Amino acid sequence: MPPTMATENSTHTSRAEEFKVQANEAFKAHKYSQAIGLYTQAIELNKDNAVYWANRAFAHTKLEEYGSAIQDASSAIEIDPKRGAAYLAMGKFKEALKDFQQVKRLCPNDPDAAKKLKECEKAVMKLKFEEAISVPESERRSLADSIDYHTIEVDSQYSGARIEGDVVTLDFVKKMLDDFKNQKFLHKRYACQIVLQIRDVLRELPSLVDIHVPDGKHFSVCGDVHGQFYDLLNIFELNGLPSEENPYLFNGDFVDRGSFSLEVILTLFAFKCMCPSAIYLSRGNHESKSMNKIYGFEGEVRSKLNDTFVELFAEVFCCLPLAHVINNKVFVVHGGLFSVDGVKLSDIRAIDRFCEPPEEGLMCELLWSDPQPQLGRGPSKRGVGLSFGGDVTKRFLQDNNLDLVVRSHEVKDEGYEIDHDGKLITVFSAPNYCDQMGNKGAFIRFEAPDLKPNIATFTSVPHPDVKPMAYANNFLRMFS
Repeated sequence: MPPTMATENSTHTSRAEEFKVQANEAFKAHKYSQAIGLYTQAIELNKDNAVYWANRAFAHTKLEEYGSAIQDASSAIEIDPKRGAAYLAMGKFKEALKDFQQVKRLCPNDPDAAKKLKECEKAVMKLKFEEAISVPESERRSLADSIDYHTIEVDSQYSGARIEGDVVTLDFVKKMLDDFKNQKFLHKRYACQIVLQIRDVLRELPSLVDIHVPDGKHFSVCGDVHGQFYDLLNIFELNGLPSEENPYLFNGDFVDRGSFSLEVILTLFAFKCMCPSAIYLSRGNHESKSMNKIYGFEGEVRSKLNDTFVELFAEVFCCLPLAHVINNKVFVVHGGLFSVDGVKLSDIRAIDRFCEPPEEGLMCELLWSDPQPQLGRGPSKRGVGLSFGGDVTKRFLQDNNLDLVVRSHEVKDEGYEIDHDGKLITVFSAPNYCDQMGNKGAFIRFEAPDLKPNIATFTSVPHPDVKPMAYANNFLRMFS
């Protein structure tokens, strides 16, 4: 006798719940990709359960796939609306407020909904106030131009690293690294000196920087570091300190999430001041006001330095180059490629980068886009930029007479991933990302003249008991 419709539905519901339970366990173990797959199986069996959609939305946010999170949360919004969290994670406070207002209407007696709405209202009010008192871009004066670090006095009791005169030396950098390792702060005068000097260095660079590696020499490329200072020190232990003979490119996302972001950025900036050809720095999507406001760097700078430095770093981040080309062969960029074919290196050089990242266009796509396994182009899981296939990569390389794309921007289990028939490498240098992901870190070492990529991987090292996101926006931590 064939099963009744009710029995069949009951079986589907039961199996869907089993997948949900497995997905929840994967989520708790920080295996977010696995959790998404299991929630997907639950949804296929029972599309009317809003919890499955909402849970999958949260898993997407953990992977920074905010576009997919918004789509999933939209499907669940009439029952258990959580889309606001995804909007919030993208820095879209006004859109988040609309969703939390709807949550409150649907759940008027839910204290959690009321709390989140109140916090979101505060964030939007603050944003509106900042917009009201802000000066138009064309009329804005540089804060850096108004500061003279020589006037900042150093207390005689200060025992940390000192810059003698105006030149950043290797001895100073080594002393600073040792102080940072022991959780000692750099004096505001020297922090200010480094930030102002690096601004002068970066402003002179083009938006696309050409790097020449002589025959017989090597060059190392690192991906996201995300405030994991002790893992940065480990890279230098494994591969040597930056110097003219041992040059590096750090490919964006130096800050945010990790709670030693100030130590990371001052280290990278100090090496660049010491010897500009020892280290190259490329902008990531997290070198921006909107990301820093949410993911911890702004709060960390306020805590360790002061409000003035928040604006100083924002100015300097707008000076960072957007991409690099090594020996006319290897294109290095934080995010990825473009929504249109035919983009030439000259187009990238011509970008006016001295601004906050826009939400569309070449600059946005350089910072935000991701590769996809299928051909062609598709919407970004992040909700910003796009996904691009191997055919897009191949055409870009052919159009510009290049051999390889190196990019970062995505955590990878092994610290790297090779895609698009070997024509694209993702490198990520923050092992055990956010103390949760269990991934390795990696860096790539190129030897001239052939520039064959030699990939080294490494695991995380211990760090002081300061949790990731310790300085992040309080409202965001309600969802973490």
